Amino acid sequence: MAWRGQLSRNLKELRLLFCQTSPASAPARSFVEKNYTDLKKQNPKFPILIRECRGVEPQLWARYDMGVERGIRLEGLTEEKILKAIEELVKVGASLKS
Repeated sequence: MAWRGQLSRNLKELRLLFCQTSPASAPARSFVEKNYTDLKKQNPKFPILIRECRGVEPQLWARYDMGVERGIRLEGLTEEKILKAIEELVKVGASLKS
């Protein structure tokens, strides 16, 4: 998973939005609990923002250079698919720099 170290090179910010209690947000909450520390260790100065709000649909947002943003709805995705979605967003960031 070499892409984990590429976060700060290809993105400006990563935001996760989810509800603290809804079943639809359970995989996103679990993803944060299991992966946040590792992602921050590999990208210590990179902003990974966690936004909890009652009733919100789970979402993942990536911000790139020049204010370009891409969002993904996380409802129905497993933790593994959330990791894959972040990996894809990192690849998009690399292609935007070309």
